[in-house]
Amino acid sequence: MAYALPDLPYAYNALEPYISAKTLEFHHDKHHAKYVNNFNDMSQAAGMADKSIEEVIKASYKDSSKSGLFNNAAQAWNHTFFWNSMKSGGGGVPSGAVADKIKSDLGGYDKFKEEFKKAATSQFGSGWAWLVLDNGTLKVVNTANAVNPIALGMTPLLTCDVWEHAYYLDYQNKRPDFVEAFLNNLINWDFVNQQMAAA
Repeated sequence: MAYALPDLPYAYNALEPYISAKTLEFHHDKHHAKYVNNFNDMSQAAGMADKSIEEVIKASYKDSSKSGLFNNAAQAWNHTFFWNSMKSGGGGVPSGAVADKIKSDLGGYDKFKEEFKKAATSQFGSGWAWLVLDNGTLKVVNTANAVNPIALGMTPLLTCDVWEHAYYLDYQNKRPDFVEAFLNNLINWDFVNQQMAAA
């Protein structure tokens, strides 16, 4: 089953001034599209085209002969999740079930924000920062390159892309400023609550 490049869930300019239309066009139409195309070609060649992208991620992780397949499958999946993790007018203090869980498991929103910013800014090189459920407990983690919580047996709830192409046109080398903008103005807490309810 070919994995289709999903449309962005908002207009290219919807996240301005925090993420520019130009960044979203390059990031979605070039980077994400290439991962999707590579994944479809590689999964076909590996005889795994009939499997879901999540199944391919789990099956190819830690298989050195399938590292290219894993990287492209995970990156295709990660980007779709990232787009949905954001919305216009988002960010700030959450409400609903995730707010209660953040308070009980992480010590409150300020602690969450501190941990998430640290995870995102301390990730050396390319990678991702995540809010996950790990055996029912909320945790903030970071992963290198394409690795995601699905591969690690965790449930992803939220992610921020800290590969340079995610922010360089708008923030140059100021990753902390991008992460701060993500936390304060972009997080789609409704999506996070939906992921938690489905877990």
